[in-house]
Amino acid sequence: MTSSFNNSKDQTFAHDFSVISKRFLTASTFVLRFTRNELRFRAGQHIIVGLKGEMDQREYSIYSSENDEYLEILVKEVKEGNISVKLKESRPGDLLQVNGPFGSFCLQPSDIRSGKFVFVATGTGISPFHSIVKSYHETDYMLIHGVRTSEEAYESDSFDKYRYILCTTQDRNSDHHGRVTTFLQKYSIAPGTMFMLCGNGGMIYEVYHILREKGVQPQDIISERYF
Repeated sequence: MTSSFNNSKDQTFAHDFSVISKRFLTASTFVLRFTRNELRFRAGQHIIVGLKGEMDQREYSIYSSENDEYLEILVKEVKEGNISVKLKESRPGDLLQVNGPFGSFCLQPSDIRSGKFVFVATGTGISPFHSIVKSYHETDYMLIHGVRTSEEAYESDSFDKYRYILCTTQDRNSDHHGRVTTFLQKYSIAPGTMFMLCGNGGMIYEVYHILREKGVQPQDIISERYF
């Protein structure tokens, strides 16, 4: 995962991070909950997670709210990926190594109450937006989420149903059958709207150019690339 912003300094912790629980959203996607240990972060930032004592680590956007007493990340198992497989097999009490937070894929304090946002995500790229919306209930947003099937609408009931648009490519149990890019080509943009994009690099590239063609200025588009 890469960001269009500079990373902040990571924090050093004297306590172990301990797995609390997992909840599965699909057969291969789950939310991992673990102790927070007073880690301070801004909604939208990410952390680096791995099993304690092992070299393999990976970046994950924080899924939980700034106000929660625990930390959560949204993990999709990748069969050839060491970290996701090991996290899937972890059990309550297992110890994690956590570094961060990093990144500035966040709302500016001055925009939380007055800004108008469109969040565009594919797959688990919904994770930072889940943290943002759960942290700042007053945010004026619309979330456009692109996945293959409606099964991958990860905990969409966390969002206002009138502010969440599901785009699916492999079934029609959604608001739009097709990719987020085809939806955005017909989407009317209100003046002053700011866009936050999170997901695969191909989507970000295409959405950026669609938005520029619609007159959105570069400073009103920020992105976080997962792969």
